[in-house]
Amino acid sequence: MNGSVAGGGYAEEIISLTRRPSGLGFNIVGGTDQQYVANDSSIYVSWIKKDGAAYLDGRLQEGDKILAINGKDLKDLRHRDAVELFRNAGYHVSLKIQRRLQPQNGPVSHQGDGDSGGLPLAAILVPGLALAATAVWILLRYRQRM
Repeated sequence: MNGSVAGGGYAEEIISLTRRPSGLGFNIVGGTDQQYVANDSSIYVSWIKKDGAAYLDGRLQEGDKILAINGKDLKDLRHRDAVELFRNAGYHVSLKIQRRLQPQNGPVSHQGDGDSGGLPLAAILVPGLALAATAVWILLRYRQRM
């Protein structure tokens, strides 16, 4: 993600979108008159429309806090006023968003770097199948002797 890591486990990013005929392709919640998060009147992304501008861009996520649109701070706005800003934002829209970073538990694994970060599935299945085949063979031998 291109952006700066802010204190408290948050990252900020600027996302530029081009409005499509159907709009920007996401819904918002929040505002001073309908807080989405207790004691927080910020504007949040609640839903991203499949095949909309935000979806096709791929960076905006549900739950992102929108700090500004085209440089206009969204702090302390009523919901309907924020909606009007989005509707009148023009064809090219710049969003400043804030996203809560997910805590990492355990070792970090990166896809494509040659290290899977754990055992490959075959390393578990092959010995398991060999053990099962051996157990079946022993059972059949035991039943022949009876």
